[in-house]
Amino acid sequence: MDFELSQEEKLFKDSVHEFLSKELAPQWQDMDARKFIPTELLHKMGEQGLFAIPVPEQYGGQGGTFTMAALAVEEVAYNDPAVATAVFTLLNNAWPYILYLYGNEEVKQEILPLVGRGRGFFGIASTESTGGSDVAGERTSAVRDGNTYKVMGEKVYISGVRESMEQLDLGAWYLIARTSPEPGHKSLTGFAFIGNRNGQRPQGFEYSILNTIGRHAISTGVLRFNGTPIDQKYVIGQEGRGFYIAMEGFSLARVLVSAANIGAAQWALEAAVKYSRDRRLFGDKPIASYQGVSFPIAEIAARLEAARLLVYKAAEVADRIYIKKEPGLRPHDLDYWAAVAKIEAVETAVQAAQVTMKTYGAFSYTEEAHVFRNLLGVLSYLVGAEGTQNIMRYIVARELIGKDYVKG
Repeated sequence: MDFELSQEEKLFKDSVHEFLSKELAPQWQDMDARKFIPTELLHKMGEQGLFAIPVPEQYGGQGGTFTMAALAVEEVAYNDPAVATAVFTLLNNAWPYILYLYGNEEVKQEILPLVGRGRGFFGIASTESTGGSDVAGERTSAVRDGNTYKVMGEKVYISGVRESMEQLDLGAWYLIARTSPEPGHKSLTGFAFIGNRNGQRPQGFEYSILNTIGRHAISTGVLRFNGTPIDQKYVIGQEGRGFYIAMEGFSLARVLVSAANIGAAQWALEAAVKYSRDRRLFGDKPIASYQGVSFPIAEIAARLEAARLLVYKAAEVADRIYIKKEPGLRPHDLDYWAAVAKIEAVETAVQAAQVTMKTYGAFSYTEEAHVFRNLLGVLSYLVGAEGTQNIMRYIVARELIGKDYVKG
């Protein structure tokens, strides 16, 4: 057993940290306050090789691994603990890989190089107003008419809408829609839906932006389809396989979500440590000298170490399945590790933010402290993004105890 990163991974992580400490860390607070990620920053992150990391180079990716993608996302969240740019980064690593695996050759060449250069976006559009966890119950329809599908419906709580539609050359999502009237997951199909091509959007497609309470710099929005046409070549995989392919994508995305949360938790831990040393009371004693302050910080440190190992383990399993293609392993084998990692990483990040705010005391309740931006950012993953924590527990229980005993 080797708990160390390889020399290549260490060098990669260091180079990403150096880049982000100059380009992202100085402006993350202003970005969150202004509710905007500068387009130039997204371009620079693409040039640095932070997007489409596991996608092969011939498709405009970086030809790397999911471990490298996790390290990159961890560093992005550490330098933007409101996790907005981490959301953008993790989506543009997990879902482009799904497009690479199952997409039409022409469509892959159309979308992936732009994503890899930070000029395009490829995320996930599955959640509907009736619920995000019940993917098999989604109602958006795609009716085939010759070589074209006409999409009707609405997707909500979709990340990257403004960036895709107003800032980048191309904005696209893995869109899940029902292609036959039968209920259940077997009638769902995945599409590479392009909402923006150089400022042009398809007929019958509209979008709007929601007001969220955290991770303000990246937009969250609504996609509306009113007979919106999608050419047959944009089907990902094949008709009726959309649910299964989406489940693969969610597991890969959850590994990277977990990486974002440990990066944000590391920032919170370091902020708490520094403030506990600097803040002095009761005869000029540092507040760290009191166990009521130092013990919660110690507990977060221990929990973060465990969470980080789980995240790296999940990334390693993803690499063994998808990059190394080890015999005997299937995509389904990642589900358990992705869910376990998300449970621990997200709840550690939320607890770390709370401990930091308690360490700061009343100062944490001011905008000047900026600690609240960290709490509100990671809170998005506690309440549902990329699957609720209860859904993660269901997945773990199902894999551990068995499907015959744990019913959905």
